[in-house]
Amino acid sequence: MAGTKSGREEKDFSEGSVIELAEVQTAAAPQEVCCGGAPPPKTNPLERPGYTLKPFVRAFIKDSRSDVALVKTELDFSDHIGALLARLGINRDEYRIAPGLYGVGYPGQGSPVIVTANYKLTFDFVRRELAGLDCWILVLDTCGINVWCAAGKRTFSTEEIVYRIKETGLSERVNHRRVIVPQLGASGIAAHEVRKRCGFRVVYGPVKAVALKAFLENDMQATEKMRTVTFTFGERFELIPVEFYLFGRKVWWIFPLLFIISGFSPDIFSPLQGWQRGILVSSAALWGGVCGMLIVPLLLPWIPGRAFSLKGALLAMATTPAFVLVADLQVLETTALVLVFTSISSHLAMNFTGSTPYTSPSGVEKEMKRALPLQGLALAAGIVMWLAAPFVNI
Repeated sequence: MAGTKSGREEKDFSEGSVIELAEVQTAAAPQEVCCGGAPPPKTNPLERPGYTLKPFVRAFIKDSRSDVALVKTELDFSDHIGALLARLGINRDEYRIAPGLYGVGYPGQGSPVIVTANYKLTFDFVRRELAGLDCWILVLDTCGINVWCAAGKRTFSTEEIVYRIKETGLSERVNHRRVIVPQLGASGIAAHEVRKRCGFRVVYGPVKAVALKAFLENDMQATEKMRTVTFTFGERFELIPVEFYLFGRKVWWIFPLLFIISGFSPDIFSPLQGWQRGILVSSAALWGGVCGMLIVPLLLPWIPGRAFSLKGALLAMATTPAFVLVADLQVLETTALVLVFTSISSHLAMNFTGSTPYTSPSGVEKEMKRALPLQGLALAAGIVMWLAAPFVNI
């Protein structure tokens, strides 16, 4: 088995020592205080100016080379809260850890090296699934992006992995020349280039971190199940909150604008009309968002068509009869609103393409070239019709 059971006595730490943070003694704080209760314990002596000792760090390997942090495999409350906020899109761009070499258990020279991204959510999944094993974790600087997206953006790359292997002195930590790269990162890594430039062989691991232990126990041989990418209802649902967060953050300013333009009339400007029509056009925009960001992802396998933009448009148009009955507007206004929410739904559904395993980057680019002009034209036509409706009686 490549990842041995954790046991400090089995490892050779003759060149250094492991300092467990739980065993580090801190000086007692003075008990006499001028007000309130006794002060909390003094700062951990392993703290350094300009650095923050992260809660997931359990110990340090200290030797003549650079220190290596050993991390916990159990997630605590702050990890779960951070994961929830990241899922909601809050502070997601900053949810990252420092790149470099970490360890779980008591890794030695024969321990496997797991490569991952510095997106904290991804890192947490990996360390959690390595409980009971002794492994190294080589964290690449992917700008806080998960492995799959980072591979597409070329931050999980050959250049980065070669740099981190050299920068961390990995060849001095292990007596083998093998790193395990997640399968979803394969598009960013040229294995032959890695071997040529630093001597390490890339072994592609399973799709999901949850299969890492079984992969190691199976002598680093991935089964068909480990290689299969799933995109279940639950997995699609997990991606929805962040889509809404990003949508709201980018386009919130549009809604006040819709109320303003809805007030133009033959009487120049009517605040009452602006309010009443503003609610209608804002509702149409929101409905387009709900269709494209919520309903399309959830019903993805069952909506006809291959192109996501088409799925979004079809779903929105399917709701047109219900919208007509509820809104009870003139033909021109109804047409305008249908164009607005259909174009928005189509665009947002297309945006979801990047979150799925269904298409390649080139396929996404091809679809965007075709769909964007049509979506823009439909939205512009809808806005023009909406502005013209008070001046014509159609």
